[in-house]
Amino acid sequence: MLKDKKRDYIVSAILVIGLFILLLGMINSGMISRYQQGILNFICINIILAVSLNITVGCLGQITLGHAGFMSIGAYASALFTKSGIIPGVTGYLVGLLIGGLLALLVGVIIGIPGLRLKGDYLAIITLAFGEIIRVLIEYFQFTGGAQGLSGITRYTDFRIIYIITALSVFIMYSLMTTRHGRAVLAIREDEIASESVGINTTYYKVFAFAASAMFAGIAGGMYGHTMGIISAKQFDYNYSINILVMVVLGGMGSFTGATLSAIVLTLLPEMLRGFSDYRMIVYSLMLILTMIFRPEGLLGRREFQISKLLDWIKIKIVGAPKGESKV
Repeated sequence: MLKDKKRDYIVSAILVIGLFILLLGMINSGMISRYQQGILNFICINIILAVSLNITVGCLGQITLGHAGFMSIGAYASALFTKSGIIPGVTGYLVGLLIGGLLALLVGVIIGIPGLRLKGDYLAIITLAFGEIIRVLIEYFQFTGGAQGLSGITRYTDFRIIYIITALSVFIMYSLMTTRHGRAVLAIREDEIASESVGINTTYYKVFAFAASAMFAGIAGGMYGHTMGIISAKQFDYNYSINILVMVVLGGMGSFTGATLSAIVLTLLPEMLRGFSDYRMIVYSLMLILTMIFRPEGLLGRREFQISKLLDWIKIKIVGAPKGESKV
């Protein structure tokens, strides 16, 4: 099992690096335009948002509607830090993302400790309320630009940096959920009472998962702010939180691969339908409805795409099954 896990990590790393080299070559050769490169950047940001929300919704099993609020904290904190000019250049950008993520984590802990005592619809309502409170507070204070928003943010749209941050973020989140702490979170999702009865500190691990999700949402928010160059609190309303939740549900709650695929699809789909501007959102909505009718568990359910199983299947098909084993 450990051997298969190491092989999965090695092959996955090779594929991620290979995709990076391919996309970078296409960008440098002009095959991918600046507009298409911008879409790739937003795909990366949405992947972090969907995968981070999947920690709370899919792995912990708690519905939250305030993810855009944590994203806004990261966006404003990161933007204000880089605008201060304390650390210039790319280094300042990376430090700003870290500050935005840590501040979002802190707010996630503050909200999570009282909020995660509730479940289901009640938790969704309270997280929605906190998300709106964050938005209103951002519009109230002058140092955030108030209702007019924050402009003059230095833009960092280098695909190389955004891709690397996305790959590292997804790797950290996936690895986190495969550790002892991650297994405790999954146990709470399956049966909270049974988990508590065997000694799992359910309050601690629920806040742990919620705060980790908030931190990476803050990092994604910082990337979003520096990609746009101008942000306002209205961009991070509850509609944005619902869009992120749709990505998680469509991909399959609990599947990191599914969240990644749905983030890619739901970012590309509106752009591909842009030529049908009058009917774009109707087609988009119908596709989501049909998916939920015929595939209610999402694209992958709770399953993950495992490299080891694919390699074993290829080995059986090409080399043949070992002696004494059936190819079926």
